[in-house]
Amino acid sequence: MSARVFVDGQDGTTGLRIHEVLAERRDVEVLRIDPERRKDPAERARLINAADVVFLCLPDAAAKESAALATHPSTCIIDASTAHRTAPGWTFGLAELTRDHRAKLREAKRIANPGCHSTGFILLLRPLVDAGLIPRELPVHSTSLTGYSGGGKKMIERYQAGGQPALQSPRPYALGLTHKHLPEMQAYTGLAVKPHFVPVVGPFYQGMGVMVPLQLCQLDRRASAASLHAALEERYAGERFVKVMPLRDPAVLAEGEFDVQACNGSNRAEIFVFGSDDQVLLLCRLDNLGKGASGAAVQAMNIHLGVDEGLGL
Repeated sequence: MSARVFVDGQDGTTGLRIHEVLAERRDVEVLRIDPERRKDPAERARLINAADVVFLCLPDAAAKESAALATHPSTCIIDASTAHRTAPGWTFGLAELTRDHRAKLREAKRIANPGCHSTGFILLLRPLVDAGLIPRELPVHSTSLTGYSGGGKKMIERYQAGGQPALQSPRPYALGLTHKHLPEMQAYTGLAVKPHFVPVVGPFYQGMGVMVPLQLCQLDRRASAASLHAALEERYAGERFVKVMPLRDPAVLAEGEFDVQACNGSNRAEIFVFGSDDQVLLLCRLDNLGKGASGAAVQAMNIHLGVDEGLGL
């Protein structure tokens, strides 16, 4: 029997991509709302409670309203907004968070999809904090370079309209140091101190590189580029969508520059460790629209439904 799926917010960047992925599936039935009734609470409630899985691809306030409409006990909500990522009763939707996290997603009825920046940050740091190589009290700095599609429709329109010279160079943003991904970045790495995070949007559509520089003198005495890399390799051994690349990856070093768009069009995240005798750079590359958004949401749905988690990905 096909699983019934409804995407609330089907016209947004993430919603459209989820629809594209599901269109190729024969094991799901996609429920669609009449465009003229997309703001009708009664019609949305009907579809939400008729579905086995509902994706919320909405702004935070609207996502909270939609989540409140779900009253059927078998309906699973997967929220792509920021609204519920650290909320009690919601399961964080990063399948690779811990070794037993898939079991939690299988049982969960409320799943909060991770943010794109936080996906890379958590994949890099959670195993190292768990291993004791990075102290929980360490003030961590991170910079993330992302394509402009992560800014949603208005930002996409600005970039694609052209004619604005300021948009032709990378632009740091969230300068108030209160980026909306920070709560989950701290909560799901186990860090005791809020990270210092600087996101940067670049003049390209999609792709992301999340960077975390470390001073070895601030870490556990066992820490080195090799030991950090080994801990990450051990944690992600056998993972389908997270790959730890060779230590000081020779191919990247030969190029001399890093391509943040190399995972575009996939649900893949690649982890790199570069280092010298006293410093280390951790780097995670992913597609902000794939593993950083719609790909992770579909992966969580697959796990919840008990089917191959790579279906459609």
